[in-house]
Amino acid sequence: MKNLTSWDANPVQAFEKFVTTLDFAKTGRRLRADGTVKLVSTESAKTYMFMFANVATWIAGQGKTFSTVTPRDLVRFVQRVDGGKPVLNSKIGYRYLRLLERCYEHLGVVPNPAKQAILATDRKDLPKDSPGRALSPEQLQRFFDALPADPPRRRRVTAFDGWKRRRDRAMQVVMALAGLRVSEAIGLLVHEVGNQVALDGSIDLTITPAEKHDTSHEHIAPLPREGVAELRPWLDERARMVNEKTMVGDFVFPANVDGEKMTKKTVYKQIRATFERAGLDTARAGGRTLRNTFAKGQLDNGARPDELKGVLGLALERSAADYKLTRIKDDPK
Repeated sequence: MKNLTSWDANPVQAFEKFVTTLDFAKTGRRLRADGTVKLVSTESAKTYMFMFANVATWIAGQGKTFSTVTPRDLVRFVQRVDGGKPVLNSKIGYRYLRLLERCYEHLGVVPNPAKQAILATDRKDLPKDSPGRALSPEQLQRFFDALPADPPRRRRVTAFDGWKRRRDRAMQVVMALAGLRVSEAIGLLVHEVGNQVALDGSIDLTITPAEKHDTSHEHIAPLPREGVAELRPWLDERARMVNEKTMVGDFVFPANVDGEKMTKKTVYKQIRATFERAGLDTARAGGRTLRNTFAKGQLDNGARPDELKGVLGLALERSAADYKLTRIKDDPK
């Protein structure tokens, strides 16, 4: 067994030194056509470093170190839930365990905690991947037609009355047309919205992990012209509210005038209400359906898995390819 001192003292630093080496490549058993070992690409190394940092942070939060964490601890990591829903699906959970297995294999740790965790779950106990649903183009238009409406002007006391409806309308359009997760939408910051308009009328949303879920990867999500047309009026109204000191904070879609973050539960309720107004099946009325719809649209328009990986902020190209294999179908009318 190799010395684990550096891995316990600073596991992220130790892993970053390891991931680009031939030793790491050997643990992956990926060979070129000529039989030589294939080193991981720079992009893949970044993904692995993000994943390792994520699990290392969790391990430290449990009061454990890389050498003292147990198979049972690692099973708990991949079986975590957030708001009653699994944080990691079965494929991603397995990839985390496999990554750790490679590290322990390199270090000569026997028995290998990550391998034991894989054997203990046999993947059957990991959260299952639920079949995906996507809206057809006609259903998506019905969804847009049913978005929250502005209250009648005669009922307004101030110019900003009903601002939450306009916030919800813009947010749901952005989620549907830019493929954002709910956590990315509620954590979207004003400075992440691009000011430069492309020739096709789109703008870039720079999605960073800041204020979002820890699985969000930094990426650029283009928002098409139709989305910009909905987002800009809300941003202008929000800016006026800030200037008049009736709102504070940096969130694009704040929960209240105090600038607090919206909850996932609130967003789910708002999206479900839009589905109901549109007369669509509400069994899968959530942000995932909107994201699936965006992904399916990208693939139908000829996007490659590596391109979809970029715009969705996925960790691995294989994750993007899964969208093509997922049982995506139209919701019943």
